[in-house]
Amino acid sequence: MTEELSRTSALASRHQALGSALEDWNGMGTAWSYDSDPNDEHDAVRESVGMFDMSPLKKIYVTGKDAASVLNHLVTRDVKNIAVGQAAYLSVLTKEGTMADDAILYNLGEDQWIIVHGSGDTMALLEASAMNHSVVIRFCDDLHDLSVQGPQSLQLLDSHCDIDLSALAYFKHTPASLFGYPCRISRTGYSGERGYEIFADGGVIGEIWDRLVEAGVVPCSFTALDKLRIEAGLLFYGYDMTSEHTPYEVGLGFTVSAAKTGYRGHEALMAARGKEKINMICLDIDHPDMVSGGEELFMNGQLIGVVNSPCFSHRMNKSLALGHVAPDMAKPGTRLEVKGGDIETTAVVVTMPIYDPDKQKTHQT
Repeated sequence: MTEELSRTSALASRHQALGSALEDWNGMGTAWSYDSDPNDEHDAVRESVGMFDMSPLKKIYVTGKDAASVLNHLVTRDVKNIAVGQAAYLSVLTKEGTMADDAILYNLGEDQWIIVHGSGDTMALLEASAMNHSVVIRFCDDLHDLSVQGPQSLQLLDSHCDIDLSALAYFKHTPASLFGYPCRISRTGYSGERGYEIFADGGVIGEIWDRLVEAGVVPCSFTALDKLRIEAGLLFYGYDMTSEHTPYEVGLGFTVSAAKTGYRGHEALMAARGKEKINMICLDIDHPDMVSGGEELFMNGQLIGVVNSPCFSHRMNKSLALGHVAPDMAKPGTRLEVKGGDIETTAVVVTMPIYDPDKQKTHQT
């Protein structure tokens, strides 16, 4: 096993006790499934509160007087507009102006930042941007990420926290003490519900997990998370976006600061803008179960797209998928043919996200 694949969450034994085989994602054993029903886990997040170990995400500290300048070269948002205590979702581009990764950047103050990313090339590109700058880059696997999501997340966490969590606005973060343990709480998540991410060191994250379980929070697997994020129209790098796509092609144009220049891939991105080859869509598929992914999409026999991330939502009683289609086929209501393997059916393009399209649940005060 390589060093990259030896990443281990401090919560691994707890996942195994729940039936997880610790399947690999991003170089770390991950709870893709438990002995529990993922539909029950899905229900817990939509109706009460559940939690996911998101520690396989990679956490990088970026510190020093040139940290903001280095990050500004790396990402598409203007870092100068990210205040202390604020976080921002953003794109990391290749020099060709395509998606190298997506990430969340946290401003800790005093020239200290954390960037959290998935399986893309953020670290390598960050190191390239940092050359000849006064900056320290530190990958930190001891910093764990426990995502507590659901309509009861505020009430439950607030009753065990030393700060007023109701005052923490969407995409804000703060140091705190939870059950008496030091952590950083961020009002972010990947579920389409109100939720919070708890960043804490490996020495205390297990105690926080145990106390949350005692308080009634349901441990949830990545299988349930996939259903939640597809309903909510949230993308997964490597499936819904790759280095073949620009931010504008996959619905991430909002991560690009309009007046910003000087970041990697800027000129190429601006040259490609308006020439998008595909658009991101959500599909309601005429099928009684989840399709496999990779099915091709046709209009009048002509290939115009592909299915990327499928799921079956038992709550909506729909076979859903995120996919890519030619831009003139992306209008909601467009009916397409779906073919692949033993699947031959139809699907309709629906408004994305299909769950809580106005995002009232995540953004509520």
